[in-house]
Amino acid sequence: MNYTDEQLVKDFLTGDEKSLELLVNKYLKPLYNFTYQLTRNKEASEDIVQDVFVKVWKNMSKFDTKKKFSTWIFAIAKNTAYDFLKKKKIIPFSAFAGEDGNNILECIEDETILRSQELMQNMDNVKDVQKFVASLPAKVQIILSLYHDQGFSLKEIAEILSSSPNTIKSKYRRAILWLRKKYSAKKA
Repeated sequence: MNYTDEQLVKDFLTGDEKSLELLVNKYLKPLYNFTYQLTRNKEASEDIVQDVFVKVWKNMSKFDTKKKFSTWIFAIAKNTAYDFLKKKKIIPFSAFAGEDGNNILECIEDETILRSQELMQNMDNVKDVQKFVASLPAKVQIILSLYHDQGFSLKEIAEILSSSPNTIKSKYRRAILWLRKKYSAKKA
């Protein structure tokens, strides 16, 4: 039987340990993929995901049931990965700024999102898509992954990444425009 995340949380809080196991099984691979994009390190990602589930277990009673569980757990994963990276001093703080040092706030039209989905579907060579996406900044890769692979809305991604929705929309829009330009140049 398929239970919603929120139902599994409620069941866990009333003593059903199996509910937590179901949540772990559901989110293990997506969280690993997400943290791997942040760290580019297999062992670190495995450790981070383990820490995430410990934090979830300890703080489940603090979960706001008015929000989506998936957004909450991915935010925990992001924060845990950033803490790891800060301790290891793998990424400089300047990496969190935009290319020009500022966050340019732009609005994104729903039509742009639809065109982006068409673009991603129409790119015929998976290796080309991976190559193009891999050449983008890591934070932009994360946005694309959360949107296209995990199915989060841009608003939810902003919440996960502790960023403004307009900043996420702007970065997403610029990435799609860049990918479209690269794809068009390759086809020509």
